[in-house]
Amino acid sequence: MEIPVAKIAETINGEVVGDGNAVINTVCKIEEGVSGGLSFLANPKYTYYIYETKATAVIVNQDFTPEKPIQTTLIKVENSYLAFAKLLDFYNKMKPQKKGVSNKAAISPTAKIGQDVYIGDFVSIGENVVIEDGVKLYPHVWLGDRVTVGQGTVLNSGVKVYDECRIGKSCIIHASTVIGADGFGFASQNGNYMKVPQIGNVVIEDNVEIGANSCIDRATIGSTIIRKNAKLDNLIQIAHNVEVGEGSAFAAQVGVSGSTKVGKGCVFAGQVGIAGHLSVGDNVTIGAQSGVSNSIGSNQVMLGSPAVPFMDEKKLIIYRKKLPQLYKQIDNIEKLLKEQKR
Repeated sequence: MEIPVAKIAETINGEVVGDGNAVINTVCKIEEGVSGGLSFLANPKYTYYIYETKATAVIVNQDFTPEKPIQTTLIKVENSYLAFAKLLDFYNKMKPQKKGVSNKAAISPTAKIGQDVYIGDFVSIGENVVIEDGVKLYPHVWLGDRVTVGQGTVLNSGVKVYDECRIGKSCIIHASTVIGADGFGFASQNGNYMKVPQIGNVVIEDNVEIGANSCIDRATIGSTIIRKNAKLDNLIQIAHNVEVGEGSAFAAQVGVSGSTKVGKGCVFAGQVGIAGHLSVGDNVTIGAQSGVSNSIGSNQVMLGSPAVPFMDEKKLIIYRKKLPQLYKQIDNIEKLLKEQKR
């Protein structure tokens, strides 16, 4: 497929600086640009590539001004990364879409299946399941009884959804993720553990994406809830009765313990761990490998283990670097004091 630069600019409401008639037939990284390729520049660290890239056109922010001559055509937009993402989404939707139901799938006669769905080989669908229009279930997906999957949602290969869980519209759940396994609930008595039945479910609202090999546990009672527009990376653990707020984003290996409530618009970097029965306010950012043991109010940036306000942790980092020097100084003072006592 070949598209003129001017047509692309029109699609993303951009301004062409250069040859609007140049033809695009692929997308590429700016550092690996090729003739006919379209790339983007969002991170200033990559700016120097724009002066040597072989890409035919590059999407840049509106305020970008070249410091020396360039060969590529520019498409100036308000947000280059977002514009490029929209183009990739448009390109992806133009690919042939899978439809139809495999004769190798096992579907309960009580299940309700919408129109224009794709149900791949060896998919298993339990009793009284509801599959809405446009859903895609890739091979080896398993849906327990009374599960609901909303319109346009995609469950990739090997996703397992336990009984009575509900998944909203336009969600994407990646391979081998498990929705609705039992929460980690045990009552200790005389050194033995008695399992506490987990009779709740998981509710995933609209437009949520969950990465591969993640686990969202069902509630003991009630629901574990992932609110709309939340984005969870690979290898994430969400425990029973947790609530993840609207528009929050978690990077890989985040773990949230039971009954913790996370607010709207939060960002957790990789390997953040949150203790149970806490509350995290809206718009909280937590740095990588931080451990949270106390509740956090809204609009804070936290770092460290235990997590503290970002500026406090920066000071602590400086102090920790000075500990070897301080140790030597104290050791020398102790030696001097001993000599004076003699």
